[in-house]
Amino acid sequence: MSGLEPDLAFAHRLADAAEPIALRHFTAGNTAWQTKRDGSPVSEADEQIEHALRSQVRRHRPDDALLGEELGAAGHSPRRWIIDAIDGTASFLAGEPEWSTLIALDEHGTAQLGVVAAPALQRRWWAARGNGAWTRSTADSRAEPLTIAGASRLQEATVGIWPPPSRLSPPDTALAVRVAAAAGRTRPVVDWSDTTQPPRPIRKPSTGTGCCHGALLVAAGHLDAFLLLGAGPWDIAALIPIVEEAGGTYTDLPTSGHARSGLFANPALHQQILDLAIHNY
Repeated sequence: MSGLEPDLAFAHRLADAAEPIALRHFTAGNTAWQTKRDGSPVSEADEQIEHALRSQVRRHRPDDALLGEELGAAGHSPRRWIIDAIDGTASFLAGEPEWSTLIALDEHGTAQLGVVAAPALQRRWWAARGNGAWTRSTADSRAEPLTIAGASRLQEATVGIWPPPSRLSPPDTALAVRVAAAAGRTRPVVDWSDTTQPPRPIRKPSTGTGCCHGALLVAAGHLDAFLLLGAGPWDIAALIPIVEEAGGTYTDLPTSGHARSGLFANPALHQQILDLAIHNY
């Protein structure tokens, strides 16, 4: 194990601290929430978890900086903990299990480790640089390695794209359309050029897979690539080392706005999709 072992153990302790708070609200099923400026929901559980984890970082890593989705940035340090208390709040509020807590440690702008904890799925995923990517059931202490697999040609590949068309900016919609036209299949299966709100919610790629995020499906070899469009750093940071340590690639995509977009892919598809992105913006 590398010198990241103490930090990875601390990240797991943060995930352990988040789990009972999240499950208490999830089981009760009546968590208060409101809509943020970007139209996404934020719940009382999001805020309580982030407060709890920030308190732990301040206590045990006082020299490190912090960035959280709900409470923003704090401190100045080349080491920064990045927290998404509940990724998938809409699923959480709907009583669906595909939500998670994302925890990453970034040093000098590079995500060094990531932990994704999905207590309603009873599963956790993690990686630290140089030590592979792993997953385990929370009911079993045995860890299993994650390994990239999949198609080498885009026209034969299954590509996950998120969020759905009604939530995408015009440039991101154009990219989704281009990738969907070139790929063998997309998940979810929708018309990516139709930006109207559908009568029923569109299900994200991870739904029903025993996973909680499209990027983790890439790390586990169940998707060939995943486009996450218009995200924040808290949506991405923990997933980068997991996918890369599993043998995959990650690239920030050019974007016309302030949000961040990224491509998680097996190495064979990386450049094929990136070429479409470069020509898109």
